[in-house]
Amino acid sequence: PGNPQIVVRNLPGAGGLVAANNLYNMAPRDGLTIAQFSNTLPFEPVFGNKEANFDPSRFAWLGTHAMEHAILIVWRDTPVASVDDIRKREITVGTSGVLSSSSYNTRLLAAALDMKLRIVTGYPGQAEVLLAMERREVDAFPSYYSSTMSAKPEWVADGTIKIIVQFGPEPEPTMKNVPFAGDLVTDPAKARLLRLGTAPQALGRPFVAPPGLPAERLAALRKAFADTFADPEYNAEAKKLALTINTPKSGEELQRIMEDVSRMPASTRDELRKLSGAQ
Repeated sequence: PGNPQIVVRNLPGAGGLVAANNLYNMAPRDGLTIAQFSNTLPFEPVFGNKEANFDPSRFAWLGTHAMEHAILIVWRDTPVASVDDIRKREITVGTSGVLSSSSYNTRLLAAALDMKLRIVTGYPGQAEVLLAMERREVDAFPSYYSSTMSAKPEWVADGTIKIIVQFGPEPEPTMKNVPFAGDLVTDPAKARLLRLGTAPQALGRPFVAPPGLPAERLAALRKAFADTFADPEYNAEAKKLALTINTPKSGEELQRIMEDVSRMPASTRDELRKLSGAQ
């Protein structure tokens, strides 16, 4: 309490698995070591990654300052304007690797909404895919609303790209005119697949502590994060730096999400493993 010193230690390797395995199996369980993960990393055990030596539901989830809202963006000249159009006409989607989140999100959309999406892999990241769209190498990209508005807000404003559908745990309030994928699915199995398949977005940019913390330490950390996310000075500074702070979630909420994931039916787990590219 008061003025803690923060020491940042990067643990690169295996897309974050080195850090996650370290936090779960080696870090002291006293509340003085915490981590921030990418939101797909906790799902590696679900996807069958044998290098993921942790149970994500047992981590001490502390909170997140933002929820991710995914979108499918399409270049303006592509002759599709809706999910129904893409159910009838195939379009190309640029992504990075086969195991990347962009490839996973594309396969998830195709499976849940019966869309004809042909993946073209090999692009290093979003910037390169957006350039490929501009060059007309590919038609579309499964981006996140926050990163699109950060990288290319003018494309949204002037209609250079069309936002076909948004998907995630809940609709983004500022995209009232963009269909929400959850409202377009009527089959219960596909609805469950979409809900659990977009659970990483509900985690946003999560902060995590090792399992087994003393209850009072866990409560103190969760309260500290919640108080920070609600602090006017913090939010003013984040806005000044153009950092996305939207719909913060408490550690308790993140814990419930991961417990829900841990209880998913085997059939849904198998389908998500296929969509992840792990199989």
